[in-house]
Amino acid sequence: MKAVLALAALTLAAACTAQEPGYQVPAQLASLPKSEVSVETDSGTHRFQVWVAADVGSRKRGLMFVRELPAGHGMLFLFDQPQYTAFWMKDTYIPLDLIFIAADGHVVHVAADARPHSLEPIAPTAPVAAVLEVIAGTAARVGLKPGHRIECPCLPSRDSAMPAA
Repeated sequence: MKAVLALAALTLAAACTAQEPGYQVPAQLASLPKSEVSVETDSGTHRFQVWVAADVGSRKRGLMFVRELPAGHGMLFLFDQPQYTAFWMKDTYIPLDLIFIAADGHVVHVAADARPHSLEPIAPTAPVAAVLEVIAGTAARVGLKPGHRIECPCLPSRDSAMPAA
């Protein structure tokens, strides 16, 4: 019986370790500030670790050429003021969900399952202050939809300063 319990514990430990692969942060992301984004949906509170793209150069690069993104991670694009914007998936290797966020933190549009390398513009119908990119299927999995509120200390509507890198 002890051997069975020991084997079960070892198997569980191996399974937990397998969920935490040795993710190598791409060089283009390593220098960006990081923050945490959370959203409350009907299925609970969901948190994401995000790289923050707050300047023109980092917004232009985004997740281009990034070949993998761990679950629970993403990129948050911040704009100086709310604006109409459009994204595309040129040179992006990962299918993504794009969540467009108003200045008050509310989701105004979810573009689910954006296809890698597509040149098709992806745009909301209202001005936004931020866009959150996460792995495709995440929005559906957590039940994220327009009207939900994204919480992040780095959103423009917040009084707190930009997080340090």
